[in-house]
Amino acid sequence: MPDTNSESGLSPLQVMLIAPLAGALVTLSLAPFDIWPAGIVSCALLAWLLSTCTPRQGLWRGWLYGLGMFGSGVSWVYVSIHEHGYAPVPLAATLTALFCAGLAIFHGLFGWLYVRLVRPLPGGMLMGLPLLWVLLEWLRSWILTGFPWLLLGYAHVDTWIAGWAPIVGVFGLSFICALSGSCLFLAWRSRQPVAIATYGVMVLTLWAGGGVLKPIQWVALASEQPLRIAIYQPNVPQEHKWDRDYYLPILRQLERETSALLGHDILVWPEAAVPNYYQNARGFLDPIDARARMSDTTLVTGIPYRAGNNQGAHNSILALGAGSGVYHKQRLVPFGEYVPLENWLRGLIAFFDLPMSSFSPGPAGQPPLQAGAFRVAPYICYEIVYPDLVASTARHADLLITISNDSWFGDSFGPLQHLQMARMRALENGRYLIRGTNNGISAIIDHRGHIVEATGQFVETSLVGEAQTMLGRTPFGSFGSAPVIIGCGLGLGLMYLMYLAFWREEN
Repeated sequence: MPDTNSESGLSPLQVMLIAPLAGALVTLSLAPFDIWPAGIVSCALLAWLLSTCTPRQGLWRGWLYGLGMFGSGVSWVYVSIHEHGYAPVPLAATLTALFCAGLAIFHGLFGWLYVRLVRPLPGGMLMGLPLLWVLLEWLRSWILTGFPWLLLGYAHVDTWIAGWAPIVGVFGLSFICALSGSCLFLAWRSRQPVAIATYGVMVLTLWAGGGVLKPIQWVALASEQPLRIAIYQPNVPQEHKWDRDYYLPILRQLERETSALLGHDILVWPEAAVPNYYQNARGFLDPIDARARMSDTTLVTGIPYRAGNNQGAHNSILALGAGSGVYHKQRLVPFGEYVPLENWLRGLIAFFDLPMSSFSPGPAGQPPLQAGAFRVAPYICYEIVYPDLVASTARHADLLITISNDSWFGDSFGPLQHLQMARMRALENGRYLIRGTNNGISAIIDHRGHIVEATGQFVETSLVGEAQTMLGRTPFGSFGSAPVIIGCGLGLGLMYLMYLAFWREEN
């Protein structure tokens, strides 16, 4: 609820203006804006907002901060609901607002926990804020299937601290970013030269350490001979995708453009490139499979797949031609691929009856696909944003492939955020990543997270280039986020023990 006093010197109206704007700065730090210092300033402002308030005020201020962050950063949800879910403008706006308000609860919880339990601890305002921030980001990444979007660390895929990513992953970068914000706030509050210098040295050490680590080669080339890669981006309009009148034209388009791309080592079609179940599309796919095999090409395509033994249907990736294997998507998108509370919501509005919204999740521990002699770790759309899901399979693969249909995002910055997260996965795991999408941005990303080749958006085109297979693992590839998350939990626990043993007794 709103502030009832002005301990921090701010009126309730000022809080209602400043807190959401502070949260929106996180969005400015990320793609497509890439103003990375904005994320650090955002954390400093949050530390200031929570520096003197009560726990109840912290809950309110944290929620407002989260509302500004998600309201600006995931506004593309409106496009999916209105343009592709056919919800009228007022309903689409309401559902989008509810979605953002629900996500903001995580930051409300952060505000309450920080003020109530963490701020009073010794070093709570310096180390407690970044430690708690990372734990809440991690919690958001898995609870209720997770929504690991807008993590602070993604803004730094190109900065000095990117050198830490192969060791500590995106959550570790979030910690460095949040700690930098804490130091900025405390230096401003102190205004003492010694304190300013101390906080400055702390931040500079972390950033310079990233710069020193950045040139390190954690992995090695498996072969001097690169793989020849082709990606076909069909740019099929979303409204045509599942319209039966367009089914045969889509197949003809795929067949026509694929003919010129056979002969590459790997050819990638996007998510659900064939808008039919694999079992129903064999008449189209089997001849292409044979042609790809004769050309020594592995065709990797997204396609719905009916599982046997009454296991339901899956959103899947299939390897044909010189490759083999099938992968069923594990992390499904609510409402896009399955409907929570299906018995209650089906039929209420068109958004709850989208085509192919009755998928079942695939099992954990699925093996990589084979592309000739190489192992390829596959991910479908939303899955690439889960750091530990990617790491768990990337460590057993020579190459990463993700396919997507970002048509759902329309002309928003959702696809650019999605691409930025894919780049982080390549950097964390030290693997080339091939990204094939329906309408862009398709790309070849190297093992350092740099874009080697990329397409434009909203165009039918083909991308050809080269990718290297890599040997070895990064530290993050071996251990995932566990060391950082456990370290943050232990750090808060140690601070609390120190408080119980010394601080509380002295005060």
